Amino acid sequence: MRVAVVQFPGSNADWDALHTVRDVVGADAWYAFHKNTTLGDADAVVIPGGFSYGDYLRAGAIAGFSPIVSSIREFAERGGPILGICNGFQILTEMGLLPGALTRNAHLRFECRDIHLRVESEGPFTDMGRGTVLRLPIAHADGRYHITEEGLAELERHGQVAFRYCTLKGRPPNGSDANPNGSVSDIAGIYNRDKNVLGMMPHPERASEDILGNDDGLTLFQSLRRHLGLQ
Repeated sequence: MRVAVVQFPGSNADWDALHTVRDVVGADAWYAFHKNTTLGDADAVVIPGGFSYGDYLRAGAIAGFSPIVSSIREFAERGGPILGICNGFQILTEMGLLPGALTRNAHLRFECRDIHLRVESEGPFTDMGRGTVLRLPIAHADGRYHITEEGLAELERHGQVAFRYCTLKGRPPNGSDANPNGSVSDIAGIYNRDKNVLGMMPHPERASEDILGNDDGLTLFQSLRRHLGLQ
């Protein structure tokens, strides 16, 4: 498995992502710098978290115009699997590869803690069974997912909601702090229509080793291996 980890100025989870796919999962992985115009011979792409370009204008806005973006767009159009984590999710919406937008957390505070999320649909990164509950860390100030009522209906119709925030037992937050940012319909991650592009706010790469006390995030990368026909 060959994985390109896209690196922008201000990325701060690029090493976490590279370490996970290379040293934990065992993939051949490398950085694709924002000024590059090619991803190399990649089977999959990870757009990591951080604060690309300092989050000036708005989170992910400037990154959406980087030279590497044309290659990411072409990779997606060919059906290549792409995982955008936190700022990577924001960048994917700014690029137009995913619908909706990530806005300031409803309570206007930065959130940095573990949360629970429930798998809502299967895809390249979520082949672990609908209803599976994962515990993953978050670290964001602009993680509230917003989309129009019509757009939300489209997501539901085509099974594009990948994750929802939930309680420990997999139940809806119902006003509790289980939804950490006020995202519409408790959405924590979505797929594109073709289900090869996934954006999510929680960080699976930061919960992929036993030594960290939690390896729930590893299931996403194992799912990707299976999707690519690897064991």
